[in-house]
This record gives sequence, structure tokens and C-alpha cells, in this order.
Amino acid sequence: MSGREGGKKKPSKQPKKSTKDLDEEDVAYKQKQKKQKKLDEMKNKASQKGPLSGGVIKKSGKK
Repeated sequence: MSGREGGKKKPSKQPKKSTKDLDEEDVAYKQKQKKQKKLDEMKNKASQKGPLSGGVIKKSGKK
């Protein structure tokens, strides 16, 4: 008796989709979109953090 006789059978694997042939324009457009998306994410992060100084005044140890 084998261990996997009963139960559901695995579905057959489908062949991978072929990659599209991309023109130079398409490649450039996709790179531009990636850069724009990354820039937008960085802008959002910067706006959420607020001022870099933190608004805290440090006091020296001298009296």
C-alpha cells in the first residue's frame, strides 16, 4: 500500500507563459514608471516623518 493512494490528485502543471518581446520604448517606459513610483514612495515617507530635527532642544551638562 502506497501512502498517497486516496485523496485528491494534484492538478497537472500548466506551461509557463511566454514573455512578450519588448521594444526599447517599452523597456524605457517601464523603467521610468519604476523610478516614478519609488520617488513617490520616498516623498510619502519623508512627509510622514516630519521635520528632521525633531524639535527637541538639547541642554548641555553645564550649569
